[in-house]
Amino acid sequence: MNSTKTIRAFFRAVKVESAQPPYDTIQLKVIYPARMSGSELERDLGIVPADSEQAPFPVVIFFGGANCSAEMYQWLAVKLAERGLVVVTFNWVAEILPGFVGLTPGVDIAVWTPKTYGTGPTASALPAIFAELQHLQTEGILAGMLDLQRVVLGGHSAGGRVAIESADSRFYPQLAAAFGYGVHSLGAVKLGYEPGTILPLPSSLPMLLMGGTCDGVIANSSDRYGMTPGNATTAVIRTFREAIAGGGNYTYLVLLEGANHFSIADPFDPTTGRPFLDFPATQPEDKIRSLMAETIGLFIDAHVRHQPTALPALNQLLATANSLVQLFDCK
Repeated sequence: MNSTKTIRAFFRAVKVESAQPPYDTIQLKVIYPARMSGSELERDLGIVPADSEQAPFPVVIFFGGANCSAEMYQWLAVKLAERGLVVVTFNWVAEILPGFVGLTPGVDIAVWTPKTYGTGPTASALPAIFAELQHLQTEGILAGMLDLQRVVLGGHSAGGRVAIESADSRFYPQLAAAFGYGVHSLGAVKLGYEPGTILPLPSSLPMLLMGGTCDGVIANSSDRYGMTPGNATTAVIRTFREAIAGGGNYTYLVLLEGANHFSIADPFDPTTGRPFLDFPATQPEDKIRSLMAETIGLFIDAHVRHQPTALPALNQLLATANSLVQLFDCK
């Protein structure tokens, strides 16, 4: 895509009604295609109009991993905005688990239990973010320019999990697709699941699952799910094969050769999260991220924006010989 395009962002804060103060506020960053106008408002406050010629904009809501700041994913948000999308990232300091405070993608743990799983979205930030998107559609820089009937959920690690688990049109009819990197749907033994249980995922919407062959965080967290530690890709492959019904040729599995759990993060922050569990990446990470962004972008172009050239381009990108693609499958 044309890297000279103007991409801008603004900030919002929203309240989560189900959370308790002081952990009830999410800080949003809304990244959008812009066009410089030369106005006084632009010069004084940096408020740059949206590029209305590209509107209406489908929206991507991106959920970061636990204790991973939104800034780690800005590179991807910019790449997607260059394609004509609006991307919402966020930081939410709250209880990740009872008694443990950190940056959270927002997990409704009550819906993760064997008796409740599948009865509602696990992404507890979604109601507040959707409400703010409705507000942005009525006033401000993006007023009247959002396509709120084509919303994509995406994420990394725990954030990717809540994205793919919540991508069900029964819960939110405006959802159009979902993607996740470094993600699987194994049920935690501590929550009452039998070892090795793969939990079902919604199958009504296009979905892209991505993983890395050097994902040490997944490999070294397998004991949580009653599995032998050490394998980076089994959980991801099993999720694709067992959790999703398929049949529509819009569910994808992509394993990136040499990518680790944090290959999606740039800049990488080694001070939080669990990077000490990760394996070293064995391929150039700038090339991994470039392929990741192009794959996600073409997936959205093909299955959300229905651009006629996108699906052949996506299949060609992933199905032809590529040293960075260890496995590609579609069902």
